[in-house]
This record gives sequence, C-alpha cells and structure tokens, in this order.
Amino acid sequence: MFIEFEETPNPNTLKFLPGQQVLASGTREFKTLEEAAVSPLATRLFTLDGVQGVFFGRDFVSVTRAEGISWDQLKPMILMLLMEHLSAGLPVISEEASSATVHEDDSEIARQIRELLDTRVKPAVAMDGGNIEFSRFDDGIVFLRMEGACAGCPSSTMTLKHSIEGLLKHFIPEVERVEPEELEPY
Repeated sequence: MFIEFEETPNPNTLKFLPGQQVLASGTREFKTLEEAAVSPLATRLFTLDGVQGVFFGRDFVSVTRAEGISWDQLKPMILMLLMEHLSAGLPVISEEASSATVHEDDSEIARQIRELLDTRVKPAVAMDGGNIEFSRFDDGIVFLRMEGACAGCPSSTMTLKHSIEGLLKHFIPEVERVEPEELEPY
C-alpha cells in the first residue's frame, strides 16, 4: 500500500490519501481522544504525540498537529500507522453511524443551503482535506462549521466571505451573510 499526502491551506493539517475508501459516505471529525472512541483508527492516531485532530472523508484522512510539533517527526509515524491499520483491513469506524442525516424540520431555505453546500462547496473543500457543515439559518445569516483542514485555516474566512457567501447570496436572495459557527478550539 502506498499512501500519498498533500499539504492543505491550513499549515497545521496534512491530507493523507490511502488510495482506497475510508468512509462509505459522509465525513467524521474527532477533536479529542474521547470523541474518537467510536473509531479504532482515530483512537490510534490520537496516541501519537502531537495529533490534535482527525478528520475522515470518503477517500482521505486529514490530521491536524499541535503548534510546535514538526511534520518531519509526525508525518512518518502517521503514514506507518495508516498503512498498518488499513492494510490489515481493520475498521475505521466501529459503530456504523451515518453522518448523512435527514433534516425533516429544515425550512425550504435551509434545504436549499444544504443542497448548494453538498453539490458546489463540499467537493471543493474536500480536495483540501476539509469540510463545511451547515449549522443554522437565522434572520438572514447562514452559520457554517469548518471541519478538518478548514478549521483554523488562515484562508477560511476569505473562503466563507468571498466564495461561499457570494454563491449562497446569488442563488438564495434571503441570505444576507455567512458567518462561521463559533466552536471550542482544539
């Protein structure tokens, strides 16, 4: 097995491409060892000194390092761990919990926002090892959560304000602006 890696716009996050499916659908993000309990692979990654976040996409794993940790030291350990785990056919997620959820209580505007994010935004940010999730639409403001490489990325504000906000405002006149959902830091 050969695992490639790519830099992301977030200097603290690398995207690892194992050349095989990681998740059947959706994405999963883990910010702590406790959150990672449902994932044998994420749990193993958190045992490496300096791993601060793990994000799974369909065919990639993004790992966020702590400040002051060198990629030169951490990257070989991540590559070895990923190769061992995936080559052995071990599960990525122990409990198959789908991240694709039906949002029956969504308004028509929320459904339109989700559809635009799913078809036009998520594929682009997944290329950089991240994800953007719709949180809520409140009084003309769309709140989005940045995940994976997008969380803490220096260019995430520009992406939200210039790209995503423009797209949503163009297709949905009720959207006045886009804001990041404020979350606890890693």
